[in-house]
Amino acid sequence: MNASTIKLKALILFIFTTLLLVSCSKDKSNPINTEHKVVFKATASSGSSVNMIVYGYDATLTTLSSVNSSSWTSPEITVPANATVASITANAMGADASATLKVQVYVDGVLKKEGNSMGTALSATAQYNLR
Repeated sequence: MNASTIKLKALILFIFTTLLLVSCSKDKSNPINTEHKVVFKATASSGSSVNMIVYGYDATLTTLSSVNSSSWTSPEITVPANATVASITANAMGADASATLKVQVYVDGVLKKEGNSMGTALSATAQYNLR
């Protein structure tokens, strides 16, 4: 083997190694986390009444203890980009054994999670992972 063949093989090895390292770099196509607009809803069947609701994100929670309605919708909440989870829990008294309670989490206008309960003592939870 002469010197030019060794240099050519070394150059090819260098280029191959460089391409391999570049192609294995971290994927940068993931979108940057952004804040979200979140709305929570609770709906009980006819004749039933939602009593208490706890909703929010991470440790930023709001408790409503006297809802006394068959349906409820939260104001739109702007959730920061670093938030992890949005959640809602609601309790209701069902009119009979077939009564239902449904809770929902909407993120940026899209239904992301739903929880349901059936009976006379109703409790439903929905949590959505924001990341």
